[in-house]
Amino acid sequence: MNLHKLILTNNACYKAGKTITPKGIMVHSTGANNPNLKRYVGPDDGLLGKNQYDNHWNQDKPDGQQVCVHAFIGKLADGKIATYQTLPWNHRGWHAGGSANDTHIGFEICEDGLTDAFYFNKVYTEAVELCVYLCKLHGLTEKDIIGHYEGHQKGIASNHGDPKIWFAKHGKSMDNFRAAVKASLTVVMKPTETEPQKYYRVQVGAFSLKTNAENMLKELKAAGFDGYIKYN
Repeated sequence: MNLHKLILTNNACYKAGKTITPKGIMVHSTGANNPNLKRYVGPDDGLLGKNQYDNHWNQDKPDGQQVCVHAFIGKLADGKIATYQTLPWNHRGWHAGGSANDTHIGFEICEDGLTDAFYFNKVYTEAVELCVYLCKLHGLTEKDIIGHYEGHQKGIASNHGDPKIWFAKHGKSMDNFRAAVKASLTVVMKPTETEPQKYYRVQVGAFSLKTNAENMLKELKAAGFDGYIKYN
């Protein structure tokens, strides 16, 4: 994950100063053909590039709306994919249009024309990695992740179809997404090689009579030790 931080301190949501205890994560996609982070995140930090229209979300009410999410995923000026955190993770966002604002961290994936599989796979992977990071940070699991449309089905979000439509165009679903997060959360590190077993031999004594040596050997074997009689 290529994570950066630019908190939208001028947004009315940030200035409201309300916090939550995150209980889940809601995945959104922007619904507009603009994959560039600078459209939503600003001002330019040297990586984002200049937004010539100055219509990013670091203002009181962007586009006249009360909206703000915790993060965006999209393109930097050089075309690389990145995640920008735009609110503290425990800040109450304005992303769900319902009670999920009180419980869920919400992030937007910047849509393009919906046909570029290369871009989709890049941002999809980035979103999975962000969710893995947030699950570990807040003690959540893949079961706590929903899409905006699933939030509507649960009665905790407004009636939007994201990110279902975009995901489906590339053969993905929120179930696939959750499965990918689960797989990353349950990876078990395995040793690359096994250290060979070591044995340490102990000489217990020398005997002038063979019968005494044999008796000692029997006692050792009875105790679980292995050994043999060596003649000098």
